[in-house]
Amino acid sequence: MPRYKLTVEYDGRPFCGWQRQANGPSVQAVIERAVKAFSGEVVTIGGAGRTDTGVHATGQVCHVDLAKSWPAKTVMGAMNFHCQPDPVVILDAEEMHEGFDARFSAIRRSYRYRIHNRLPPLTHQLGLAWHVKTDLDADAMHRAAQEFVGHHDFTTFRHTRCQAKSPEKTLEEFRVYRDGEFVIAECSSRSFLHNQVRSMVGTLKLVGEGKWGEGDITRALAARDRKACGPVAPADGLYLTRVDYRAAELDIELKKDWQARKAALAVEDDGEV
Repeated sequence: MPRYKLTVEYDGRPFCGWQRQANGPSVQAVIERAVKAFSGEVVTIGGAGRTDTGVHATGQVCHVDLAKSWPAKTVMGAMNFHCQPDPVVILDAEEMHEGFDARFSAIRRSYRYRIHNRLPPLTHQLGLAWHVKTDLDADAMHRAAQEFVGHHDFTTFRHTRCQAKSPEKTLEEFRVYRDGEFVIAECSSRSFLHNQVRSMVGTLKLVGEGKWGEGDITRALAARDRKACGPVAPADGLYLTRVDYRAAELDIELKKDWQARKAALAVEDDGEV
């Protein structure tokens, strides 16, 4: 049974998130509907990570198993036709090696957060960026963001209902920079806790406004207390931009021994953030 890797872009505004829900539309349901429409198969797709209500993606990844082997371009074209009119697009389709899993084969997930930093209300960017009227010091935010880089207990910066067994994560990179009217925050890690990125960005806004300093970030981390977190940034500005994967040879080797694979791929939580 061939397995396809799909790279997905979507506008998160109409959806209750990536994961299929009983109480509203989801990105997963749109893609599964498209698969059934073109192939006649009822499938359950596996995603690289769960994004919350209103969160967007320019590089989400999922996998789907099909009974018939189709050319990858045919899969992509058919999916894009049947995803309409929902704002979900398949950017790329690729038939994958044995053992590939969109979630468990991932070694890095990258997110971008967009703040539209201007006084006038938003028009074209409404729902696609966080509107912050106060002038932000992006350089100060970047310096403070380095306090998050490395291995930490992120209890302060995760949702109280986060289901991860451990609050410890290793943040590989966090940079903040200004691009015209926008302040952009970008971070990468193997996995993230629920609401982690939005909690960190909301807290960094306090630094950008001059209300907090770098030391306040350090103290908030050390507190390991959700009450020490700054405001949680809204979903509007958050985008899952990229998912990186390990080499195919390792996937194939791990596939040979399921027990070894379970131990090696223990990812406690990879959902938004």
